Amino acid sequence: MISESAVNERLDELMMAIEDAIEDAEVEIDYETSAGILTLTCEDGSQVILSRQPSMGQLWMAARSGGFHYELDEGDEWRCTRTGEAFLPMLNRCLSEQSGDSIELQL
Repeated sequence: MISESAVNERLDELMMAIEDAIEDAEVEIDYETSAGILTLTCEDGSQVILSRQPSMGQLWMAARSGGFHYELDEGDEWRCTRTGEAFLPMLNRCLSEQSGDSIELQL
């Protein structure tokens, strides 16, 4: 199992990459980081919330479509613990559904 400090490092990198990707994509999504939680707010006020769970080695995402938990796989990619789907396609799908626009963030 990966150490809690290594998970925190990966989560730091991921959160910063998401913020950079939102800036680069010039989409109508605001973001705010507070206490390890990244809140992405769409134009209609709906939110996708990403929270760190380093003691569990997980990243959690809350969206209109539900709550999802992700763990790092052996290839160092965040994958949904229920479906095995990669994090980024799920994030893009949730943001697209909630914003009404096609969101394709590139990390």
